[in-house]
Amino acid sequence: MTRVLFMSLVSFLIAINQASLINRCDLARVLRKEDLDGFEGYSLNDWLCLAFVESRFNISKVNENADGSFDYGIFQINSHYWCNDYRSHSENICHADCQDILSPNLLSAISCTKRIVSGAGGMKNWVAWRLHCAGRPLSYWMTGCFSG
Repeated sequence: MTRVLFMSLVSFLIAINQASLINRCDLARVLRKEDLDGFEGYSLNDWLCLAFVESRFNISKVNENADGSFDYGIFQINSHYWCNDYRSHSENICHADCQDILSPNLLSAISCTKRIVSGAGGMKNWVAWRLHCAGRPLSYWMTGCFSG
């Protein structure tokens, strides 16, 4: 029994270690540096909320969908439409390799996300944003990030 618990704990710790999490305020700084505050009318609060509800700030998150496509990165960018993962058919609208979306520097993820938000629907393209962020007070996402 002890051995089973130990192995479960080790497996859990390995899974946690594989996640590349970014701190909320660090992400806010990157997003501001990349001129996303006010981009297409969305505040940094919107962007932080989107990143949280999609990936819990996990840069390396990959999720398989029922249709065989995959969602990649902190904003969960879909391989069927936006990036090429070489596993499923892709329209590759962002002209990006899905693995690049997982880069810790976030530049490919941000570039593709800007393209998505610039099109029809804006952030409404993300169901989780519509359900958990749209029309809600979001100012708490920036609390303590840019003091002084």
